[in-house]
Amino acid sequence: MALVKKPVTGMKDIQPAEMQIRDYVIGLIKETYKGFGFTPIETPCVENIANLSNKQGGENEKLIFKILKRGEKLNLETAQTEADLVDSGLRYDLTVPLSRYYSNNAANLPKPFKALQIGPVWRADRPQKGRFRQFYQCDIDILGDPTNLAEIELILATTTLLGKVGFKGFTVHINDRRILKGMAKYSGFDEAQYDEVFIILDKMDKIGLDGVAKELASNGFAEESIERYMGLFKGLNEAEDGVAYLAETLGDCLEGGAAENLKQICEAVTATTQASFKLQFDPTLVRGMSYYTGTIFEIGVEGFPGSIAGGGRYDKMVGKFTGMETPACGFSIGFERIVTILLDEGFTVPGSKEKIAYLVEKGVDSKVLGTVLQEAMAGRAAGQQILVAWMNKNKKFQKEQLTAEGYSEFKEFYKEALK
Repeated sequence: MALVKKPVTGMKDIQPAEMQIRDYVIGLIKETYKGFGFTPIETPCVENIANLSNKQGGENEKLIFKILKRGEKLNLETAQTEADLVDSGLRYDLTVPLSRYYSNNAANLPKPFKALQIGPVWRADRPQKGRFRQFYQCDIDILGDPTNLAEIELILATTTLLGKVGFKGFTVHINDRRILKGMAKYSGFDEAQYDEVFIILDKMDKIGLDGVAKELASNGFAEESIERYMGLFKGLNEAEDGVAYLAETLGDCLEGGAAENLKQICEAVTATTQASFKLQFDPTLVRGMSYYTGTIFEIGVEGFPGSIAGGGRYDKMVGKFTGMETPACGFSIGFERIVTILLDEGFTVPGSKEKIAYLVEKGVDSKVLGTVLQEAMAGRAAGQQILVAWMNKNKKFQKEQLTAEGYSEFKEFYKEALK
């Protein structure tokens, strides 16, 4: 049977031009985030299936690449349930592995701990443009800080990075899960129904306010609750200060300190940021992960569907491992989406070294080849990027290919002498 040349569905080969951009962006990420005091760590790509299926990952838990038990532990003949076959899976994000990592190593880590993770994750999703089954995530997280300094630092670090990459005029949408719950409680929805209400609310940008009302009604929610819920959003449209409006309107339905917390974050970020962006309170921002407990945020770029970064506070996840709650907050950039945007815009990596190609005619004697290699090594020591390759018969086509890879200078070496 012939081997298959194409990658597995949902995976892709990365060409040199894209790889150059990816390496540049990753280098910028590390440099920028280290400047904010974040420490690089690495976790395994495989996690215990119980960790991945703990009802914290939302829809992603339906997309796990599950791994069969190995060796004698795998017994297909006696297996009756999935648990008899599966004991681990590929991670679908970096947050669950980080929580496990912290719970296992907290005694040896500083408090608070500022973590930086860059690595591949896997989701058995339907592949489409800009969405793959294997893709990179880049996360920064602060564990052990219950104050909003964590949110402020995360937003400043992420927006600083995007500014360095070249993004301008983007929007940081910010909300708080406590505000979402306060609005739902004020409207009269049962607490057990909150997640269902939020899933419908999350479609606001696609179906509008009337569409949300219709879908809530079609799902059997009380007309009185829907009307009161819609009234809040209509009031927000007329209010100059949305957070202040909700704080006053929701009263005891809103958890104490939630509105003030959001106000402080917005004021601190606006006063200190050096990047060009808009910070906007967005009461329709939900974020799909059920592990979020407080502030949530997303970043949108005009002309690009969906968000390019997102995150929030998840104070209860580490406690799932240790039995003791640990404050935690994180921000993840959509690395693949950022690279896609840069590729579409024809982005060129700034400050790239000049790439020189030494083309050597086949059949040169060892003395000539030695001279070529010595000259190449001297150039590399001086900081040049030099490729040494045999000269093809179709030299013109070879140069065209190398030019497409960024080589701008060519030196040719022949059997007799340099021509």
